[in-house]
Formats: sequence, structure tokens, C-alpha cells
Amino acid sequence: MMQKQRAKGQKESVFNNEVVSRFELYNSLFLTLPFYKIKDTGTLLPLFIKYCEEGVTNHETPEMIINSFFSKYTQLHTKKDIIDLLFRFIQYIERQVVLFDAVEDASFNKLNADDEENALLSYLKKGVDNHLLTDKIDKLIEDFSLRLVLTAHPTQFYPGSVLSIITDLTTAIKTNEISTIHLLLQQLGKTPFFNKKSPTPVDEALSLAWYLENVFYFAAANIQSGIDKTLAEYSIAPKKIVELGFWPGGDRDGNPNVHTDSTIQVSKMLRQILFRCYYRDFKNLKRRITFRGVEDAVSTVHDILYKNAFNPNMDPENISEDVIKHLLDIKGTLLKDHDGLFADLVSDLIRKVELYGCHFASLDIRQDSRVLRDVHAFCRQSKPIISLFPENYDELSEQDKISALSFKSARVIYSEKVDSLIEDTLLTIAEMKQIQDSNGNLACHRFIISNCQQASDILQLMELFLWNGWEEDNLTIDFVPLFETVHDLAGAAKIMETLYLHPFYKKHLESRGNKQDIMLGFSDSTKDGGYLMANWSIFNAKVALTETANKHNIQLAFFDGRGGPPSRGGGKTHRFYASMGKEIANKNIQLTIQGQTISSQYGSIDSAEFNIEQLINAGISAGIREKHNILLDPMHKRLLDEMADDSFESFVALRKHPLFLSYLERFSPLTLLSKITISSRPVKRNSGEALKLEDLRAISFVTSWSQLKQNIPGFYGVGTALKNQELKGNWDKVVETYNESGYFKTIVENCMMSMSKADFAITAHFANDKDYGAFWTVLFNEFELSKQMLLKLSGQTTLMENYPAEKRSIAVREKIVLPLVLIQHFALEQLQGDVSEQEQQSLEKLAIRTVYGIVNAGRNLA
Repeated sequence: MMQKQRAKGQKESVFNNEVVSRFELYNSLFLTLPFYKIKDTGTLLPLFIKYCEEGVTNHETPEMIINSFFSKYTQLHTKKDIIDLLFRFIQYIERQVVLFDAVEDASFNKLNADDEENALLSYLKKGVDNHLLTDKIDKLIEDFSLRLVLTAHPTQFYPGSVLSIITDLTTAIKTNEISTIHLLLQQLGKTPFFNKKSPTPVDEALSLAWYLENVFYFAAANIQSGIDKTLAEYSIAPKKIVELGFWPGGDRDGNPNVHTDSTIQVSKMLRQILFRCYYRDFKNLKRRITFRGVEDAVSTVHDILYKNAFNPNMDPENISEDVIKHLLDIKGTLLKDHDGLFADLVSDLIRKVELYGCHFASLDIRQDSRVLRDVHAFCRQSKPIISLFPENYDELSEQDKISALSFKSARVIYSEKVDSLIEDTLLTIAEMKQIQDSNGNLACHRFIISNCQQASDILQLMELFLWNGWEEDNLTIDFVPLFETVHDLAGAAKIMETLYLHPFYKKHLESRGNKQDIMLGFSDSTKDGGYLMANWSIFNAKVALTETANKHNIQLAFFDGRGGPPSRGGGKTHRFYASMGKEIANKNIQLTIQGQTISSQYGSIDSAEFNIEQLINAGISAGIREKHNILLDPMHKRLLDEMADDSFESFVALRKHPLFLSYLERFSPLTLLSKITISSRPVKRNSGEALKLEDLRAISFVTSWSQLKQNIPGFYGVGTALKNQELKGNWDKVVETYNESGYFKTIVENCMMSMSKADFAITAHFANDKDYGAFWTVLFNEFELSKQMLLKLSGQTTLMENYPAEKRSIAVREKIVLPLVLIQHFALEQLQGDVSEQEQQSLEKLAIRTVYGIVNAGRNLA
């Protein structure tokens, strides 16, 4: 125990010295830079920050704090002048967040030096004299994989120009190059952070492709290289473990701006960027390999890579095997005639081509089941398919619907104008075949069905493929159901049982190696049932789905739709995977990475390698461990069932409160999120209709609460659930569960992380509001109860006590953006009054601009 305390203390000390001290040094330099021609802005900002802190401590309103500050420290009195200076403060603070990110990233290796481990190597060493363990490792490696899927959720704001500055700034900070840092800070100050208009899906794809090109291309290959070397030391054949996925341009669920053209453009873009990466590597390799005997092969590879990288008019083909063959010829000559000189460089490029092929990352297609049902209904009315179905098909029971499906190949013939969503679905299904022909089968091989509620949702989609150019014997597509709500998660195993027993689906799965991917969504289940119920529902669904898959000899892979914050499945993700028992399929880890999770955990090669390794270590550890999951014995399961139910009831009661949605609309920037130019995706489904909670996207829901600094989806109901167990006399059992179950402990720790980013003092003056004061008090009381019960359960005196460096990081970040939160509340408060149209536009823009910095500072906040 003393050792752990010392390690925690050392990490906190390193963080203070390497991050906090350096940030304060560079920030003082930053504040003296003459940006924006506004006199004394840098001088006034520290005073404003201090004034904000004191005002919050005294429970003053944002209007009181800001008006008092301007009266005391400035000569500005008009609304226009006040708003103008507040904009300048925002611009400084946005860049302070970037500076803190860069300083923290520059210290990444020092902060995480003690966390490094290689679970695979550790187990291989143990298996030297243990043949049973060696056999188990062999089998695990044969089946194990990790797929990271980049998604275009609108919480990653930095354009490529800013990302490049951050990368260069991080490098300069590592070596304390003050003159370079000074220049980069000036560049940062003059570089626009945001788009003037909303990006298209292709723009989003191009923005995220920056990470593929500059981070993942190297990090994934480096990880794979380390795995190959480790396996070779123990005479185990190399195995491709790391895979990349991509959603921008393919995810059309609720996004009317994604069309077939977007999908085609993104697939071409991914290919071209990849070949530019290959060409860049090969140019360096070519400078080294200047020997006789390889000239022809080198020239051939050079021409192939150059044409594919820079000729947009060529017809793309899947040429990865040809490239590998030529590279192997070069390597063979180097080994045979030139003592293997520079053969390692060739091996590195071969490894990358084996990893990324011609596609770089697999482009997933996603659409809502309701849209797909409409498409199937349209096709049933078209020739020649109309003859295959009874007229009353829609009124049939689920079982009768499935019986009516014939899975006959046909070609939909339609001449009249069709709905855009129907046409897009049909065109996209046909285009997926062309993408596979051009970039390889892995380029676009998964169709994800959102809001999947019945087996027919998947079987009908398979028919759509057979009616649009695909043949049964060459259906190289994986159909992935996405179960999201608490209700859908409960019925997921039954749906999959129906599919596994269905002759056509069973035959299809056999052609795909009896492998089934199932996606589980955290975000919507949290919005639907609250934090604890969402986690418990997904846990139970995984257990039931694994049992069903095992019964039918199916290799199951769970694809976890996780956002950045704990309320959307984020937090310390690798701990979830490490804590899985043998009752949950864990040989294939798949998860979405989105928003700040991309920049914070995968923003540099160092951090990406570390976090990929953490996930692999978690998967290997869970795969080797024989231990059953403690939460599945009757006593613990009953305990968690009761707690989840109590938490669910508490959260649903809050959702049903008549002021719930209006509170968010009144005090958060929810109604303004649609005006933020950061995403091609609407804030809510059914965008032309009045706002309803069920239509509100989970990301907008969570973002609004995080802007309020209340983070309700990340904790609400947990305190009530724990208190109820204490009142029932079950507290010792709850403590035992916390101590014995890594899974439950991770839920608790991530909940505490979410609460650490909340600050009810900022909104304490809401308690006096005649309309919403009582509602705010309900939220505050549950926060205080949750905090009290979680501290008692964990034996800690403060939230995140066991993670002092992360806790300190959160505290510094929250201090940086406190003025943004108050400026946002000030703007929203002013908008409630009598303002001119021009003032309304300025205030709305002011509120909107604060959102960026608040979310970026939170990193995994929205």
C-alpha cells in the first residue's frame, strides 16, 4: 500500500514539474504576445480569471461578475465593447487550452513511464515451462484482434492546420526550444480555429484522415512490429492484430448530408492518402538501396506507388499483393547478395502494406433500421419483386415475415422518382461492391443496422443486397446489428438466436468464418436509462450474447460504440476490457474512438502507441484469465440488478420531470448547437420538427449537461442506488463487490471522473430562480449524495484520489475554461431579456464560441 502511495505521489510530482510549471512559464510568454490589436487583453485576462473564481465562490451570477469586472478594471461601458473584449478573452483561452494540451502531450512518456507493460511478453515468459499456458497463448493470438474505428462525432474541433501546430509545438516543448515555441505561439494566435461554414462529410473525413496519415500509419505499424518480434522470439508465427475502421462518409444514420457520392469520395481519398504514405516511405528506402540486382524491382514499385498516390484518373485496383511480392523480391536480394543491409526498412514497408492493404481503414456503412424497412417496402412494390411477397406483409408477425423472405437474387426496376434515403441506400449497396473491387474486400465490408429491434431487420437488409447486384455465393459483407436502448439490449440475445438458427443466415455466417460482430451503443442507452443501468444492461447483454454465440459455435466480436466521457462509455476504457470474465467474448476488441478521445489518447504517435498497447494488454490479460466474473454469482447479480433498477427509476423520474428539457434549453446552449459549424450531422433526428428528448442525439444531450458543468448523465441515480443498499443493510456486500470486481470498480472510478468535471458552484445562483430553483436543487442533492456514497464506497477522501495526476490535469483545465463557462451563462442570460436583432446575433455567437473551448479542455467531456 505504501508503495502505491509513493508511486501516486511521484506521478503527481512529475505532473506538477513537467506540466503545470512549464505551462505557467509558456502561458506567461503567451499572454504578452500582441494579438488582435486589442490593448492590454493579455494583461486583463489573468485579472478576469481571478475575478471569475472569486465570483463563483461568492455564488454571484455571471451578469454580476462580468459587469462588476468591466466597471472596476476597464473603461468599456457599451454592450458592443464589452462583447468585443469577451470575444478576445475567448480567443486567448481557446489557445491556452491548446498550449496546455501540447505541454501535457510533450510530457506523456515521463508521466506514463511506470504504466508500461507487455502482457503478451509476460505470459510468454511464464509459458516457457508451462505447455498448457503456451497452447492457450497460441490459440488466443490466432483469434485475437483489436479494431479502432474513427468516427466523425462533432466534438473534435481542430482543423489540420491547428493539429500540425500542436504537433510542432509539442516537439519544441519536449526540448524547451524557447525561440521555436515563441514563433509557434504567434502562429497559433493568428491561425483560425474553426470553419466559417459547416463541413461536409468529406471535409470531416479529410480532417480525421490527418490522424491516419500522421499518427496511426506509424503507431499501428510500430505496435505490430513489436508483436511480431515478441512472437518470433518464441517461434510463433506473426499475426495481424491491429485493424483500423472509419465512419466519416459511411455513417448516414440521421445524417441527410451523407450520400453515395460521399462514400465513393472518401474511399478514394483513403486510398490516395495511404499510397502517399507508402510513397513517402519508399522514397526514403530508395535512397538507401542503391545496390545492383534490385534496380528493376525498385523502379517497378516506385512507378506503382507514384501512380496510385498522385494520378487521380487511373482506375484503382486491389494491388496490395503485387506490391508485397515486389518488396519481398527486393528483400530477398538484399538478404542473399548484400548481407541483409537495409532489409529491415523493406520489412517495415511490407508490414504496413499487410496492415493497410489498398484501403488504409475499413469504411463502415451505417443506417437506421427504420430507413432500411422503408427501402425494403419500396422494393417489394417494384418489379419483379412485387410477386414474391403477400400484400399484407407489413401486418404479418415477425415469425411470418421471416418465413415470407425468399432470398432470391433479383434486380430492382424503378423508374419513378424515389425518396432520397431510399435511393441512397440502394446506390450505396451497389457501390460497396465497386469499392471492394477497387480497394479490396476489407475496404468496405460491414453494414451496421442502427436501432436494430428484430431479426427481420438484418434478414431484410440481406435481401436488399441480393436485389442490388450481389450474389449469395459472393456476399462478402458482414451484417452488424447495433443494439442501443435498454429495451433492445435486453432482447438482443433472442434476436441473435433467431438469426443463428435461420438457414440462410447460418450459411452466410459459415462463408464468413462463423464470425459475428455485434455493436452495442453506450450513448443512447445512457440517455435512455442513466449511467448505471446503461453499463449493467450492456454487461448483461454481453453475457447473454456470448452464451448464445458459444451454443452455436460462433466467434463473437463486440463492437463498442463508446464516446469520450464516461456517460457515453468512455473513461479508462482498457480497464473495462481487462476486467471481463470468461463469460464475455473478448478475443476481438472493437471500439469507436471519437471527439477529444482521438486527440487526447491518439493525438501523437507516443500516446497512440501507449493506448493501443493498453487495449491489447487488457485483451490478452482477459483472454488468458480463467477467473469467472464475480458479478455473475446470484448474490452479486441480484445486488447489481437492484442497484441498476433503483438508478434507472431515479433517472427516468428526472427525465419525466416537466422542467427537464426546458431546463436544458433555458440554461445550456442546447438550442444553439445546431448553429455550430463543426459537423455535417444535425443536432437531432427529425430536424424539421419540435425538439423531443427521444429525437435529441446522445452527443448533444451529453454536451449540453457538460457545458452546464453538471454532467448529469455521468452519475445521476448512482447515489440513490448506493444509499438504498445501505438502508437495506447490504452495504458490506456492496463494498465487497467494489473490492472484488474490476468491472464494477471501473464503473465507479469513471463515474468519479465524470463528477470531477462538474462544478455546481458555478450554477448555485440557480437555486434562487423562481421557476427552476427547486429543479436545480434536485440535481445538486443527487450530486452531493452520489459524491458522499462513492467516497464512502471507495474509501477515498476526495474524488479521483487514486489518480492524482489526472485529477490535477482536470483541475487546471477547469480553471482555464471557467471564464468561458461564465461568459456562456452571461450570454444566455442576456438573450432572455429584451435585445435587438443585432445584439441577439452577437450574444448567440458569443455563447456558441464558448462551447469549443469548454469541450476541448474537457478532452473526454462530450
